Amino acid sequence: MSLLKCMGVAMMLLPNTICDSRELVENKSIDLPKPIIKPSNLIQALIHIESSNNDSCIGDKHMKIPSIGCLQIRPIMVCEANRILKIQQLPKRFKNKDRWSRVKSIEMFNVWKNHHHKTSSNEIIARCWNGGPKGYKNPSTIHYWSKVKKYLKFKFGN
Repeated sequence: MSLLKCMGVAMMLLPNTICDSRELVENKSIDLPKPIIKPSNLIQALIHIESSNNDSCIGDKHMKIPSIGCLQIRPIMVCEANRILKIQQLPKRFKNKDRWSRVKSIEMFNVWKNHHHKTSSNEIIARCWNGGPKGYKNPSTIHYWSKVKKYLKFKFGN
């Protein structure tokens, strides 16, 4: 658990929770800045493995279209996140330049994960992130998962 001080009031937050973005002040409701969201342990592990926590990382330079940012996102994933948002009838859309933003990269990851992997294990999620929709079946993603699992155990004990 962590403490968040919001409008002078200490609030307890459980891991992976957010605080309400509205606060009552003098009987009026006002909009506060967006809530602080702590990335999940899995996301932190993926960011470490993908980019060593470097938001400016450019990977797969040997390929026609490189992967960009802390989660090494390719344009096809930006399209997939936007396709999911359209299905959900949400107005938000991502741009390729959003891959440089840690916050937006994590948002894209969560859109993808919550659509395709609501109940999947960390292993399935990580292997599909690395190897595509059927990455969990691809033997080449086993090594990737072992690195993610090793980091999770080292950093978080799970």
